[in-house]
Amino acid sequence: MEKMQDSFTDVIILAGGIGERLWPASKPDSPKQFMSLPDGVSFIQSSILRSLALRPEGRIIIITKRDLLEKTAESVRSLYGRIPAEEQEKLRKDNLILTEPFQRHTTAPLVLASRMLEMQDGKEHTLLVLASDHVISPTEAFVSDGLKAAKTAQEGWFVCFAISPTSPDTGYGYIKAGKSLSPDGSVAKIDSFQEKPDLETAKRYLTSGEYAWNSGMFAFTTGFFLSEVKKLAPDVSAAFDGLTPPPAETELTGGIKHIEGWKSMDYAYEKVPSIAVDKSVAERTDRAAAVKASFSWDDVGSWDAFCKYFTENADSTVEIASKNNFVYSDIPVALCGVDDLTVVIRNGMALVLKKGSAGQMRDVVKAMKEKQRPHG
Repeated sequence: MEKMQDSFTDVIILAGGIGERLWPASKPDSPKQFMSLPDGVSFIQSSILRSLALRPEGRIIIITKRDLLEKTAESVRSLYGRIPAEEQEKLRKDNLILTEPFQRHTTAPLVLASRMLEMQDGKEHTLLVLASDHVISPTEAFVSDGLKAAKTAQEGWFVCFAISPTSPDTGYGYIKAGKSLSPDGSVAKIDSFQEKPDLETAKRYLTSGEYAWNSGMFAFTTGFFLSEVKKLAPDVSAAFDGLTPPPAETELTGGIKHIEGWKSMDYAYEKVPSIAVDKSVAERTDRAAAVKASFSWDDVGSWDAFCKYFTENADSTVEIASKNNFVYSDIPVALCGVDDLTVVIRNGMALVLKKGSAGQMRDVVKAMKEKQRPHG
């Protein structure tokens, strides 16, 4: 096999989440990845733009839920007016939307994409896996780090991106790096992964300077990844043993490609366990490495994080004797005599949240589901 260039052949964007922590603006039929920051570009569109900046020679594959197909396609279509003709052509030629029949966390879609790509041309591919809902800047630093990740992946590593922590955050998993794998120390073997810590542990991690946040982005070659899944998560691998090549791609409005009617994929998903790739491979392989990110990163996983990107409230917001409030609403809102609130009114639902209480959002969503469940 000829030596691959130190770049990505393909980019995978995982876009099947529902973003519960940004309820009610994010909901199952219009989740977080379709929300926008003040620049009007949605999270998923930002991920597509980052993919284009990497100039992958192959596909940009978006994997999402089946009922989000049209919304995802529209996100791609509406980018055409924002990007140069060359990038428009790249999307028309090489963008592909794969829709899952069921949500099966992250290992299953990555096995599916890896097997599909190898089936289509009989070659090994170098993949970069992105989330559809992160904020990353600057793009130039991301591309530079991405190329380091590609080179490291091609040397037989499962690559993560280590983010220097800026606070003792309890919402992220942590990485402890070990032996350096590059002359400049920017790539290292991972000594250990740590679960989301309690606050005291997170403070200790931050003070020590030995730990980094795990970004949830990965790089690997398909051959290495599939062999590790077969060894470390054989039940996941076995579920795809009957996978046959996909049917011909159909073209949606705007030249966006999609695969439908892939029956052997549906059969595989009926059997495959739901497990995160962090658990199935990253934390179990002895070939896990980390690129120390030179870019800034935020998964915008809470309303406290989201509101940092807005410098002022909408013109339709009125505040009387109130301060330090954030309003994200599709109707006018008046606040009187209140401070430090986040007020969200979207999709016919309202949330009033004391700033700093965003960690309780999963409990809020669970309680609202119980309230809305019919009682019989």
